[in-house]
Amino acid sequence: MHRYRSHNCAQLRKSNVGETARLSGWVHRVRDHGGLLFIDLRDHYGLTQIVADPDSPAFKVAETVRGEWVIRVDGDVKARTAETVNANLPTGEIEVFAREIEVLSAAKELPLPVFGEPDYPEDIRLKYRFIDLRRDTLHRNIVQRTKIISEMRKRMEAEGFTEFSTPILTASSPEGARDFLVPSRIHPGTFYALPQAPQQYKQLIMVSGFDRYFQIAPCFRDEDPRADRLPGEFYQLDLEMSFVEQDDVLGAMEPVLRGVFETFADGKPVTQKFPRIPYDEAMRKYGSDKPDLRNPVVMQNVSDHFRGSGFKVFANILANDANAEVWAIPAKTGGSRAFCDRMNSWAQGEGQPGLGYVFWRKEGEKIEGAGPIAKNIGEERTEAVRQQLGLEDGDAAFFVAGDPKKFVAFAGAARTRAGEELNLVDRDRFELCWIVDFPFFEWNEDEKKIDFAHNPFSMPQGGIDALNGQEPLGIKAFQYDMVCNGFEIASGGIRNHLPETMVKAFEMVGLNRETVEERFGGLYRAFQYGAPPHGGMAAGVDRIVMLLVGAKNLREVTMFPMNQQAYDLLMNAPSEATPQQLRELQLRVAPQKKDA
Repeated sequence: MHRYRSHNCAQLRKSNVGETARLSGWVHRVRDHGGLLFIDLRDHYGLTQIVADPDSPAFKVAETVRGEWVIRVDGDVKARTAETVNANLPTGEIEVFAREIEVLSAAKELPLPVFGEPDYPEDIRLKYRFIDLRRDTLHRNIVQRTKIISEMRKRMEAEGFTEFSTPILTASSPEGARDFLVPSRIHPGTFYALPQAPQQYKQLIMVSGFDRYFQIAPCFRDEDPRADRLPGEFYQLDLEMSFVEQDDVLGAMEPVLRGVFETFADGKPVTQKFPRIPYDEAMRKYGSDKPDLRNPVVMQNVSDHFRGSGFKVFANILANDANAEVWAIPAKTGGSRAFCDRMNSWAQGEGQPGLGYVFWRKEGEKIEGAGPIAKNIGEERTEAVRQQLGLEDGDAAFFVAGDPKKFVAFAGAARTRAGEELNLVDRDRFELCWIVDFPFFEWNEDEKKIDFAHNPFSMPQGGIDALNGQEPLGIKAFQYDMVCNGFEIASGGIRNHLPETMVKAFEMVGLNRETVEERFGGLYRAFQYGAPPHGGMAAGVDRIVMLLVGAKNLREVTMFPMNQQAYDLLMNAPSEATPQQLRELQLRVAPQKKDA
């Protein structure tokens, strides 16, 4: 028999009754039932119940073991009685009567529990992550993550993609975040950058004549952590395709990611044909470029009903600002003064003066609007608003006014709040869509200039003619995002493969030809020697796993994450370099200036 086990802790079944088995694992818990000891033995695969009675030679050792000790058990497989069968366990029809128990490793008193799933301080969980990972939910999440990645690889290969690896030590690239820099010992005073994404390399792979590339790529960004983004590093399903237009990329990737979701959705419905929503439409309807389509609330422009009305606040805004509009946020079932007052209080907590509303109720055979706005604009206009929004008795609508560019984020947050407060959001489904036609440029208010709105390597719609002839902020890009349940899970674009178009685009944000050639020399040179039209995207592995397992935080789907302060409590990183390491790199740490 093997030194440690003949079976794992999920293998034994009723068909094994009468056999001798050897199991090894962690003591999940010990229960004393009137002198009879029950040990739940756990390994990576599952649980098996061990029984030690006072007549067994293993009983003396069984009395000493405690939670999370590692033991080996030899024993006889017996059937449980009908009343003791545990239908929740694959091994629930049997138990192993111990003949011999060997302690392989004792455990100190635990800093956090493994049995059960109690909330526990995150810093303790991260410092003792090797114990935290033994907990059932987290352990299953990590296993599921591996299966999801394997499914991605299988589906990508079936679509004709080939996996290639790209360098980790590379040059700085403008991906929208700070680089992690790595000092070079061989070239003192110079630095590598860890890749924010394999963007330039995957484009170079296309120029090199490979047709369909993908990899599960590690990416590194020195940015502040959030619940949906880990500090430091993350992984993405990165891909690129040659001789394609936007429809080709979307058509290739939609079945891949739909299939991944369907495989791991645990029976929840998954969108079959992803709607393609232009960016401008998404902002107007949902107040976000990553809308949660499970929320049925769709905003509408109702400016005409307020223009010249008795509600002077909105009427004056519309009269004095040519860009101003009034948007309505319809709220089915929200037609109570109490709910409307709660929404108004929430808006004030968000730094707004308030949130105007109308709610409708039936008076006899007639549905009438109530609230200050209804009184001011009158019955006819209130009814016109209700008809436009398709609202009924017991419904409400909230209103925001001004320049949509300034209030759109708040309007989107109000839509989300209303949908969640009224339980309108169907949480048991995965709603996916594409957001397309992103702006190519945006206005950088801090630097008072235009800047790239998304990916600087994308092709502007209309090419160089658009760059030369259109108003910059009106130019759209061949860029697209995939969104699921309010999370951006993928982003991509058709690339700008023409050197003069590339130079022109960067010139418009203030970088001259020489700077482009210096900073993006690899791509710029490659484009001089026959570059195929190409495009691709990258899907966030961590976010997709988080959605599929129902986790609320990326740290619940990542083996060894950092904390919210970007500190690795397990390995004590980052840490100071030794004087010798600094000398080898010809670096010196400048002392921090103390506040006066």
